[in-house]
Amino acid sequence: PARAAAAETRSNGCARAWTKIHHRHHRGAAVDDGHERESFIARDISRTRRRDAGGDAAGAVVGVARPGDRVSETRDVRDAEAQTKYVMDWARARVGFEPRIKITWYPGRYATDKGSIVPVGDITTRVPKQDRDVAILEEPEHLCWYHPGARWTSRFKHVVGIIHTNYLEYARREEDGERKESILRWINHLTTRCHTHKVIKLSDAVQDFARSITSNVHGVSNGFIDAGKAKSKEIKRSGSGAFTRGAYFIGKCVWAKGYSELMHVVGDFNEQYAKKGERLEMDVYGDGDDFKEVQTEFARKNLPLNLLGRLDHADAKILDYKIFINPSLSDVVATTSAEALAMGKFVVCAEHPSNAFFATFPNCRTYSNMDEFAKVIREVMASVPKPMTEAEIHRLTWEAATERLLDAAAPCDETKHTIQAHFSDWFAARFHNAVTCSEALRCLIGGGAGTLVPPDDLANWSPDSWGGGLMDRKPFAADFGCAAP
Repeated sequence: PARAAAAETRSNGCARAWTKIHHRHHRGAAVDDGHERESFIARDISRTRRRDAGGDAAGAVVGVARPGDRVSETRDVRDAEAQTKYVMDWARARVGFEPRIKITWYPGRYATDKGSIVPVGDITTRVPKQDRDVAILEEPEHLCWYHPGARWTSRFKHVVGIIHTNYLEYARREEDGERKESILRWINHLTTRCHTHKVIKLSDAVQDFARSITSNVHGVSNGFIDAGKAKSKEIKRSGSGAFTRGAYFIGKCVWAKGYSELMHVVGDFNEQYAKKGERLEMDVYGDGDDFKEVQTEFARKNLPLNLLGRLDHADAKILDYKIFINPSLSDVVATTSAEALAMGKFVVCAEHPSNAFFATFPNCRTYSNMDEFAKVIREVMASVPKPMTEAEIHRLTWEAATERLLDAAAPCDETKHTIQAHFSDWFAARFHNAVTCSEALRCLIGGGAGTLVPPDDLANWSPDSWGGGLMDRKPFAADFGCAAP
């Protein structure tokens, strides 16, 4: 079977070790769904080892920034041991079993001009040689933008990259966005070609990559699944009475996360499409760098959008809402949409590659224009979500996502290297390495001073303040954890 694959990387039918390189771009995310993936991969390998000889539990390598860099609004990450315990406790609570993962830290810098974490030095050396079997790189393009060391493909037998951020969309929204987008598209293609054997795109909302396939390998935490099952029973008993609230949106409060699109669809519906007595009102949950600006725009346009600040999507309040409206066009796959479906809600989203997976579920409604949006809104307001079948629920779980991942990660005919591909990869890697191994060029292109050589002592590392490159935006006050002037 395909999930027994990665044939050249397995020992006695089972990979000896899956090392998952966890690296996220978001400001402040200390833990997220990537750690759930690690836990389920490790459990799957552990189960396989009962059938096949050999094999080690999955390993995880997680980035940490220097003391003083703003990577978390709520936690001090200087104590690696305490942070490891926090991550493991979080993962244990989310997945409901003891995660068989080990966490190793590598140094990273918070790049204030990018709102991103940039690794420091060659982080492939952080993985012990005996564990260099299969590597899964979360966001390989970002992870390798400034990678100065050996190719990942030369250190590991099989390297798989998972693409789940639409960096081109973010670049497009900045000043001189069209030029930045073109350059970044080329760089992303170059870095993934150099450092992966295969690329998995969560959806076709992102650019094309060499040797890539599309598969949604994200899952939903068991808490959302359990909430949805309870809601299904309530719907069978009470019908529409199972929901006491209407529509809502939840997401990080930055313009690029769908807030512009939300203002557009709600404003246009109420002004141009609403019939007599109709009015689309929504509660909006989220916090972020653009909170004040978004709040001001809501008020200026007199939109019936109640911006209520941060709230966990698993909060009990959310269970009362019947409709989740997510008009964002910048997502690759919106985790919040999957969670809303799992909780038994209607999900209304744009007809867009990022929503192709969700569109296959009976409670999802998509629209391609405002006429269709108005029609869909009237339908979901007047009806009740259909309880999902066990098969539909399973497709949303991390168990199913892990099965899809192991299938997608396996070598296949579509990802075989030709002689021409080997030459192209070698040339691209030589060029990339020549640029990223120069301290001067790293500074010029935004890699940051002092990021070429890793520190000997991570705990007491205190590098200079971050400086951006030629094309980087000027950092906002919020990037430093300060209030905007």
